[in-house]
Amino acid sequence: MSKALDGVRILDFTHVQSGPTCTQLLAWLGADCIKVERPGVGDITRGQLRDVPNADSLYFTMLNHNKRSITLDAKNPKGKEVLEALVKSCDVLVENFGPGVLDRMGLTWEHIQQLNPRMIYASVKGFGPGPYEDCKVYENVAQCTGGAASTTGFRDGPPVVTGAQIGDSGTGLHLALGIVAALYQRNATGRGQRVLAAMQDGVLNLCRVKLRDQQRLAHGPLKEYSQYGEGVAFGKATPRAGNDSGGGQPGWILKCKGWENDPDAYIYFITQAPVWAEICKVIGQEDWITHPDYATPDARLPRLKGIFARIEQWTTTKTKFEAMDILNKFDIPCGPILSMKEILEEKSLRETGTIVEVDHPKRGKYFSVGLPIKLSDSPAEVKRSPLLGEHNDEILRDVLKFDAKKVEEIKASGALGGSKSMAAE
Repeated sequence: MSKALDGVRILDFTHVQSGPTCTQLLAWLGADCIKVERPGVGDITRGQLRDVPNADSLYFTMLNHNKRSITLDAKNPKGKEVLEALVKSCDVLVENFGPGVLDRMGLTWEHIQQLNPRMIYASVKGFGPGPYEDCKVYENVAQCTGGAASTTGFRDGPPVVTGAQIGDSGTGLHLALGIVAALYQRNATGRGQRVLAAMQDGVLNLCRVKLRDQQRLAHGPLKEYSQYGEGVAFGKATPRAGNDSGGGQPGWILKCKGWENDPDAYIYFITQAPVWAEICKVIGQEDWITHPDYATPDARLPRLKGIFARIEQWTTTKTKFEAMDILNKFDIPCGPILSMKEILEEKSLRETGTIVEVDHPKRGKYFSVGLPIKLSDSPAEVKRSPLLGEHNDEILRDVLKFDAKKVEEIKASGALGGSKSMAAE
């Protein structure tokens, strides 16, 4: 069965997380992704947080599936020749270097257009044009500058970053969408274009409900926030809201049976108005259905702390899975707090390909996330990440169509950094 992006070739100059997330998604969707790496070193994450000696780290392997690797010294004349040949033969160049790095390699946008007018040049940057565009940005910096940290945590504590990689992986997702859109537009125009995804912009896009609340503050207090019910005044900016629901329906994380010894024995519970009567029946508080202090959403707002405390009296008598089974029968919105261990062991996620097992020649079998997007006519196949320089000869021969003599000439020049056997060490 063909893949959605069959025939698209990606020149992957990305490293660490944001860029590799983008190119891995494109590779999962069927694009031929050629990862260009430094001879003898490769992507820095190959050796970061290594848990198996002399094997690529999970950090690298889980972000570089379905790719081919070529090692290349762009300062070497033969290396530059190979690089320009790759630009001519690829559809998309993706990079997340610091400002000016590719320019210093001779790959300015103008030169790329001369070599291949159909090339799409896609970049992840920390910031878009402006006073901070030359600043170095990492995941947590992006979360802070994109508005996420200031609105995460409890109001009596400091800003908090989230464990979800919304800065790196989130921006990679945005960039992948931009690339697919540019490829689609190229069908009509015949021209490539530049695509930029700034990490600050990506994080802000994921925080749009908080930007919504910032503007609502000008017209009064945010009544669905728990601090309103507790009589705490709002300041000038969207506050940290603990475990409040961002959708306007009051929600909170509640303890479940076994919470004393299990840090994940909790459930997220939303007191959605249409099922209020069912909630009252489940917890044994039927009198609240018609009581004037509880019968309407507005009446409940100043009493939410006590309401959740009462609901928690019920949830602590059930495991989080027992509570979920009962609540779902009445369409009461809820969700157990799942640990990474529980997610890894969830059978249904294996069956859908959301969690996949991959076999690697150096580290053996490991689990990874599969393609989170499911296409009925193009199911994703997750293949292992490449060894450093594993596809040097293959790319020179099959992609660039160099003859055997030319391949040997390039290898002898040191443009690939050494022999093929060295690349696989």
